[in-house]
Parts: sequence; structure tokens; C-alpha cells
Amino acid sequence: MWKIKPPVEFAKETRYRPILESLVPPDPMSQFHLRRGSPEEEFPDLARNATWMGRILTPAMYRRQFNRCTDSGVIFDDVIRVGLEEPGDVSGPVSVGCLAGDAQSYILFCDFFDRVIEAYHGHKISSQTPESDFNYDNLKGGDDLDRSYAVSCEVSVVRGIEDFSFPTHCSRGERRQLLTLARTALQQLQEELPGRLLPVEELTLDQQRELMLTPPSCVQLRTGVARDWPDARAVWVSTDGSLVVLVNLEDHLKLVSTQDDANIAKAFQSVCVNLLKLEALYKKLRHPFIWKQQLGWVASSPAAVGTGLKTSVLLRLQHLPQHRRLQDVLKRLRIRMDKTESPALYCVSNAATFGPSEVALTQLVVDGVKLLIAMEKRLECDGGIDDLVPTQK
Repeated sequence: MWKIKPPVEFAKETRYRPILESLVPPDPMSQFHLRRGSPEEEFPDLARNATWMGRILTPAMYRRQFNRCTDSGVIFDDVIRVGLEEPGDVSGPVSVGCLAGDAQSYILFCDFFDRVIEAYHGHKISSQTPESDFNYDNLKGGDDLDRSYAVSCEVSVVRGIEDFSFPTHCSRGERRQLLTLARTALQQLQEELPGRLLPVEELTLDQQRELMLTPPSCVQLRTGVARDWPDARAVWVSTDGSLVVLVNLEDHLKLVSTQDDANIAKAFQSVCVNLLKLEALYKKLRHPFIWKQQLGWVASSPAAVGTGLKTSVLLRLQHLPQHRRLQDVLKRLRIRMDKTESPALYCVSNAATFGPSEVALTQLVVDGVKLLIAMEKRLECDGGIDDLVPTQK
């Protein structure tokens, strides 16, 4: 939504400004002159909505958010639009069903966002600052997974940049400024880790596929994440292939390290080292990464608050996916397992990003993958796995 431009000043306006300002209504939404009904008339149909937004949002909560608007023009209907466009499936994993338009959204609509974050991540928000740990030496294991089952791994982390709206709401100008900042920071990073920045609009379809870039989905187009695609989108690739940085795709920044030998420790180290370097470079450019005291690092999705970290391993499994206790095991391990296009390959990753530190979340995946492999081996020999089921972590 566009920000309201200040009116042209006239002499009389300067003279009578105190009187004019006293007539400004306290409701900021009145500036937009939206033809909206009452909160009761505008409340969305959530009868078949399977997202956390659909489960949590009530008419009373909607009424409290209805007339609020962030400084950049984000209203509550902008926040919940993605959950209305993509209501989810009862049989599948529950998505958050909402996206923040800017960092202020997490403050202005906190009574809604806090409930969604707690429900999705299974962790209570408190006044304490979330724990953070980028010391990759604290990770135990991760470089010794059984290659007969572990095919590859990926560690990624997302970051939002202070003073800019998130992808659902930012303008072309903001997006281009973000690309300029990224180009400046990555040029300085190249002094230690050589690489090159590739604008998406200059890449062929084959090159995009090689970089694992997929065309924007219908939902991304409808919610504005892919607006003006591929303008001001870019991919930075290190010369040695150890790191990829995505600029202005789903978030402002996303660092990705992939290892074909499933060496999680090496991928995690690459992300930690280069993320801290970029954090220092962005601070130097006076646009630090967005941090909220009670939430940690925040980006557009509540599913990524806290650490923004995702560690995933591609596993080759034949027997375990059909076992009756699998979902119970995954819940206890606090990891998730998703199907891939190949019937025998499954992607195992951390279920949440908020609560534990970066090292602790990666450790959950390392330990969980090792246990899943042990269970698969037991099932291959027609053995039972009940004695291997862990207690709740």
C-alpha cells in the first residue's frame, strides 16, 4: 500500500498549522479513505482454514488490529493475506498463514504475532533475549553421517535489513536499494571469499535451474513477494561453491551452504563465519540486520524468527517412513521429515527456529538424523525400534 504524500504547503497552512493539526483524527487509517466495512463485516471466512492464523484469529482479535497501520502503510489485512490465499491442508503440516509487511508489524500486531509464533515454534515468548550461539566448534558431530543413507545437506539462514519493508510490501525503489547495499557488502566479502553477483534477469533458464532457482509461485505473485519479478533480484555465488547468497527473493538476504557429502559441520561453519562477516559489513553501512529483543532475528515470516536458521539433510529411507511410530519419533526429536519427488528420498530438518540457539538447533538435526538412520538399519533386519524411541527433547 502506498504511503500518503504530505500536502503542498501554503501560507495560510503555515499560519493555521496548530489548528489544522488539532483537527487530524487519531485513527491513522482514516488517511487512506479505504471503502471498508466494520470489523464484523470485514472478518474473513476461516471455516476451512488450516493455518495457525486461521486457528488463532478471532473476531475480537481482528477488531483490535483493524484500525492499526504501520508507518510504511501495512494494515492487518496485508498481514493475513497469505493465509487466505493459501489456507493449507488439514492432513499436512500447519503453516503460519501470515507474513509481516515490515519490522514494525511484529510490534503493532504483537498480540496476534506472538500467539502465532508460540504456536508454530512451541516456545513461549518471554522478556529474556533469545539465546544465540554461532560458535560452530560447539557442534558435536555432523561430519560423520553414514553416506549410505545421508545423501546431502544444506544449512541456510535468512535476515531482514533495518529500515526496509519486507518483500510483500516493499517498493521497487526499496528493492533496488537493498540490491545496491548487498552488492557493496558482498564486494567487501569477496576480499576473503571470492565470488560473483549474478542478477536473476540476466540468467538463462538453464542457469537458474543450475542454481536451484524456481520461478515464483502463484501465491508469491498474489501476495506481492514476487512483485516486479525478476527486477532487483540477484544471486551471489562463491567461486569454490561453498556459499550462495540470495538477494530479494523470499527475504532480503538468505545465505545457503550445500554439501554433497552431507557434512553438516562444514556447511554450518560456512554459514556462521560468513553471516557474522556480513552482519559487520551491514552495520558499517548503517543498515544492520533486524533484531527484536524478545524475538531475536526477524524476517518476513514468523516461521523464521529467532535464528532464521534451517538445517536439512536428504536421507535415503525405505522402511522407516511407513512405520506407525514415525510421527511420534519426529515430534520427540523436534524435527520434521518431508517427502521429495523421489519416493525413497526424504528431507529431514529442524521443526522450529525460535527458542534454542543456532548450535542447539543444528545439534537437534545431527542427533535426529543419526537416530533415524539407526532405526532404518534396525528395520532392514526386521528388528523393532521401540527401544530406540527417545524421550521428549
